[in-house]
Amino acid sequence: MSTRKRRLVRCVSSTLFLWTILHAGFSQGQVLDPRKLLDGQTFWDNKDWDWYKANIPFFESPDADLDTTYYYRWELLTKHLTYGSTATGYTFTEFMDRPFWSGRYGAISCPAGHQLYEARWLKDPRVARDFARYWFKTPGAQPRNYSTWLADAVWARHLVQPEDGFITALLPDLVSNYEGWEKTHFVPEVGLFWQTGHDDGMEFNINSRQTKDILRGAPGYRPTINSYLWADARAIALVADLAGDAALAGVYRKKAEGLKTNLLKKLWDPKRSFFFPMFRDDEEKNGAVNKKGSLTYQTGPYAGSPHGREEIGYVPWQFGLVDPDAGRSSAWKFLMDPEYFAAPHGPTVTERHDPLFLVTKSCCYWSGQSWPYATTQTLKGLANLLQCCEQDSITRGDYLKLLQTYARTHRKGGLPYLAEAADPDSGSFEGYDAYNHSEHYFHSGYIDLVVTGLAGLRPRADEILEVDPLAPADWPYFALDDVGYRGRRVSIVWDREGDRYGLGKGLHLLADGKKIAHSERLAKLSAPLPPVVREQKSANPPVNFAVNNEGGYYPRVTASFTNPKTPLGKVVDGNSWYHLSPPNRATFEGSRSAEDWVVVDFGVGRKVDTVKLFLLDDGERVKPPRRVVLEQWNGKAWEQVAGQARTPKEPMGRRANVIRFPEVTATRLRATFAHEADASSGLSEFEAWGDGRQSLEAAAPPSGNLAFNPGDRAFPKASASFTSPFDRVERVNDGVITFNANPNNRWTSYQSKSTSDWLAIDFGQERELGRVELAIYDDQGGVQAPASYSVEAWNGEEWREIAGQRRMPEQPAGGAFNEVRFPKVKTSKVRVVFTHKGDSRSGLSEILAWPE
Repeated sequence: MSTRKRRLVRCVSSTLFLWTILHAGFSQGQVLDPRKLLDGQTFWDNKDWDWYKANIPFFESPDADLDTTYYYRWELLTKHLTYGSTATGYTFTEFMDRPFWSGRYGAISCPAGHQLYEARWLKDPRVARDFARYWFKTPGAQPRNYSTWLADAVWARHLVQPEDGFITALLPDLVSNYEGWEKTHFVPEVGLFWQTGHDDGMEFNINSRQTKDILRGAPGYRPTINSYLWADARAIALVADLAGDAALAGVYRKKAEGLKTNLLKKLWDPKRSFFFPMFRDDEEKNGAVNKKGSLTYQTGPYAGSPHGREEIGYVPWQFGLVDPDAGRSSAWKFLMDPEYFAAPHGPTVTERHDPLFLVTKSCCYWSGQSWPYATTQTLKGLANLLQCCEQDSITRGDYLKLLQTYARTHRKGGLPYLAEAADPDSGSFEGYDAYNHSEHYFHSGYIDLVVTGLAGLRPRADEILEVDPLAPADWPYFALDDVGYRGRRVSIVWDREGDRYGLGKGLHLLADGKKIAHSERLAKLSAPLPPVVREQKSANPPVNFAVNNEGGYYPRVTASFTNPKTPLGKVVDGNSWYHLSPPNRATFEGSRSAEDWVVVDFGVGRKVDTVKLFLLDDGERVKPPRRVVLEQWNGKAWEQVAGQARTPKEPMGRRANVIRFPEVTATRLRATFAHEADASSGLSEFEAWGDGRQSLEAAAPPSGNLAFNPGDRAFPKASASFTSPFDRVERVNDGVITFNANPNNRWTSYQSKSTSDWLAIDFGQERELGRVELAIYDDQGGVQAPASYSVEAWNGEEWREIAGQRRMPEQPAGGAFNEVRFPKVKTSKVRVVFTHKGDSRSGLSEILAWPE
């Protein structure tokens, strides 16, 4: 084709592209077609295109695996996005099941840095803002249960979503958190912080396995925690600058300088060209001693070994701690070498020929597996090295190769997936993929690696957009589009031939729909951002009044029918996802009615203007309803909420169905679902949003509960035929009701050898009783709703079953209130006898007894 013809083709192509943009209704400055990109992926559980289009930057490249993993990681984020409470707002879980060692609402500090670096790229700044505040303002958040880089991550969020008032208000909390680490983990005579591998989030590792306690052993001065707290000290200094506190900034710069000096001097081994942990104490096992102050394999049973390198040796580069001229970039020559860290699904966390290298099929060993947590750190460090420094140990092409390896490791059975760690050779997650626990595991990052590494957006504290892409120049194209950055929408576009995006040949930077910089080559490029007027953020944003993670009686959810396999409490737990396994849902499967309802009772009038129903769609047995009717209780009867506007207009599954209306003051809301023929309806979550300026306190429980004991009285007293060693029987009548594993507030008969057990309440005197409520606990495993139960009363001599019992629901339902009504009886004691279901055992979060 002649040059003239090529120019004509490009001109026509550009004209058609611009016509398409103008007539497709895309927002200003958008280069990519979001709907086309979303429709192009086939793995989706969450099909809420409106949410993605409103919140995420869009990306495309010539590498289908990179693209698929990019969109999968956004969906993975939605599976862990948790609305904790009206006071806290949004948080993230690490595991699907909120394990007992997690903090409030299931958050764990270990991956919090990764999670904040990911969430800062959401266009809605509230999510990352809430999560940053959570760690310092929420009782039970546990910010120092594990090593992490919280101050650094909060500052990283500020670079992308600047809010001076917000971050400076957190300054005292950032300082207090740092001082907490100093008090417990800093050794002044060494000038470094110590930590165990376990509390670094890296359990069985090559140093702990040389001690008598292979899980928690080997406290040492590790490259991890010292890099994290160097980054935190540096971040605190920057926040102090912003707050105008020069003295505090100086104090923390000095702390950072001291940490850096000691880390570089004491944890670097020039013989092995790598950073290593240093033993804090003498550690003896089987007659061999690792001496205090020695690095890995300098003493002990493997003294003199040339190995001992772990992936944590790259962590100092994650934060830019190592100066370009420090002469330590030689450490990177090991990363892509199959004799050391490289593997088909690597890198391995320990070098291949290490004497303690071990790949296991049982969790949780950090001695050979490929851990996404560490891979993220390594890729982040590698990007920092490549974008700042000239060196000859590793190349920009290696960044792409490792990112591609990482992207392909996000697979199981050919579909996007992630668990705790993978076999570095096969990619199998076997042994690290526990059911209802580590599926779609959020312990790492990927989005930030694409944005800041591959596309090269380098966040700064000024109004300059700087990019330094690590994508290869021989790629014909790539685009990162509609990125929320410092109050603008920016795009990074590479079009080698100039015929794909209608912007011409080369690298283009766009901000708010206008081209602000261009380069013929794929190279570092920067430009001033256009002026922006930043909106004042409301101090009282809307809140979801339906959520109940606090264990209060209200808000209370009830339904016309409860499927015992899908706990009703899941619809107000702050999480929504749509896949079957593990479930997070309540369905009407088994109901004989053409319509069923769910009621959320606030216990007090709430001003609300939006309801979001996260409807299910499994394609066969569970489908979106034909119709949803939304009503409020007017004190005497149900009436439809007036002025409803719905998105989408018709019920649709696997997404939020948003119903907006003029503000009403409602004590209860009811959604009635008209089921499709031969199918049932179901929900993952029911949200009710309203003005955040009203009282956020949950309504007090109704008075008259005869079983309640706040813990300071002899009676009422709970007892049981058997109580699991993991539980406490007195929690069953303490007024706290939670169906989640965390916080643990329950009585169960787990591990009982009997097929039947009972739970009794002694009132201490005769009472008149007409109704009992049971908050049945169900973890879908060893503790499940009973096959049946019966309520008995003490007649002074023996237990007798109460006559005329009417149960709702008829079949015991876990994760929900079960109510038993009967003609009034007088008794001093009441008990519930449970017949267990199969091999599982029964349990309660709470028992309530009422006179009426």
